Amino acid sequence: MSDEHPIIEDDVLGTLTRATTELTDGTVLTHDLYAGTIELDGADLELIIEGASAEDARSLLPRLRDIVGEIGSLRRTATDAVVTTFSNGEPEPHELDDAASDLTLDTVEAASDGTIVLHLTDTCGTHFPEGYWPAVHVAPDGTITQVTVES
Repeated sequence: MSDEHPIIEDDVLGTLTRATTELTDGTVLTHDLYAGTIELDGADLELIIEGASAEDARSLLPRLRDIVGEIGSLRRTATDAVVTTFSNGEPEPHELDDAASDLTLDTVEAASDGTIVLHLTDTCGTHFPEGYWPAVHVAPDGTITQVTVES
């Protein structure tokens, strides 16, 4: 990696590199993001950090480390929020349990404003149409501010 886009090494989060996309004509687009993957509970978890520079991205590492450390309880909070948001009325306990089992966390995104976005995958394909997934937005104070559906 060039000095323009240094690699970020972190003891907890591993190696994070500048995100790029190569187009079919060979053109490489460089994004204002750093990305990496860690293994957590036997599965890969993608990490995305907003940052036009390595310094910008590094400033978000403490927040991302905290979130990764809380991921066990945060997963359930996130899946409960998804069910509650898209239910007509109070969800039944079995609905919350089903979602906790069916929706897996695959990406954690740290935004420059301190918001963390948890991207979930519908592993059984019955909760969301193909190509769509829920995303749970967590404010810097730990509260869930929004649940969205992304594609």
